[in-house]
Amino acid sequence: MQDKKSRALVKEGYSPIKREKDISTSDKSAMSFLDHLEDLRGTLIRCIVALFIACFFVMGFLKYFASLLNWPLQIALGPNAEEGLITTSPMAVFSVILQISFLGGFALSLPFILYFVARFVAPGLTDKELSALKPGCFLALVLFIIGALFSYFALVPASLKASIFFNHLFGFEVFWTADRYYGLLMWMVMGIGLSFEFPLIIVMLVYIGIINITQLQSFRPYSIIVFLVLAAVITPTTDPFTFLLLAVPMGFLYEMSLFISKRVESKKSSEMENAETSTA
Repeated sequence: MQDKKSRALVKEGYSPIKREKDISTSDKSAMSFLDHLEDLRGTLIRCIVALFIACFFVMGFLKYFASLLNWPLQIALGPNAEEGLITTSPMAVFSVILQISFLGGFALSLPFILYFVARFVAPGLTDKELSALKPGCFLALVLFIIGALFSYFALVPASLKASIFFNHLFGFEVFWTADRYYGLLMWMVMGIGLSFEFPLIIVMLVYIGIINITQLQSFRPYSIIVFLVLAAVITPTTDPFTFLLLAVPMGFLYEMSLFISKRVESKKSSEMENAETSTA
């Protein structure tokens, strides 16, 4: 009898799975402020746990990751130069371990962190915004990787070579401590990786409607100054070559964000016109 009743309900369009999904969706939309805080706390805990697991994984292969991170230093010093780093205090080696572990752990855990953040914001988005969330997260990861690789393979070796050049120019001997080197590497790789996210932020602001393409085009002359100041903050050297090595790609990314933002804005305008026409 119960089986017949279930088949009749399914025939009428009732689905227990669909019903459960609708209830969970309505519950999420009706969540209180404290429930949102609890959800945020869970998301932060998952992100921190992923970071810690990745850091401990890097610690397990610390020597391998340390030799991998020494590549820009070896490029800068050259084959005939004295290789290696020194420590000047008994506890400096522990600072090196933490810096290597955090840098490698953050890089490994970044995809999981983006996934947890996307899961947190997804229930509050519309279907249209939700469809843009997955490619947005993927693009954020790709931009960060491009910026980090650009810093690791190009900018850090160039900065170190410039430092060696000016040290030799003044007759100074080069002795770099390990904690300072890895701190510099962590700052530049992560800083430039995060700075390469700005085209995605610009496109999102245009998509939301906070800024428009006219404002971005009027800001273009000032963007050069902003990029030079940002290059001065991120890079440790004061030579113009290192500034341009970072400022030129950022200027290219800004022009790319203008191009994409223009297409996004025109698409939004056409969608609004079509909606008005269908309403009329």
